[in-house]
Amino acid sequence: MAITSSNRTSRIEARIAPEVLAAVKRAAEIQGRSISDFVVAAAQDAAERTIAETQIIRLSLEDQERVADLLLNRPAPSPALDRAFEAHRELIRESK
Repeated sequence: MAITSSNRTSRIEARIAPEVLAAVKRAAEIQGRSISDFVVAAAQDAAERTIAETQIIRLSLEDQERVADLLLNRPAPSPALDRAFEAHRELIRESK
């Protein structure tokens, strides 16, 4: 998602070490961007990546196989689950 200068209304500030600033300046020059544009794009990329990573569940191969097996070969409901289903059916019948 590109950000245009016309919708930039907020400002952030950060204090960084001189060597970090030098690296950011160099990277911005390489990409042909201003320091501000470079920092905004990098921050946005990092934010989107962080958000996406929280929405993905990663499982080991063994765990993936276990989930698939449980979906394909559903175990019989336990007595407690049977009682919960019956209680739910009763509640639904009473509310009609």
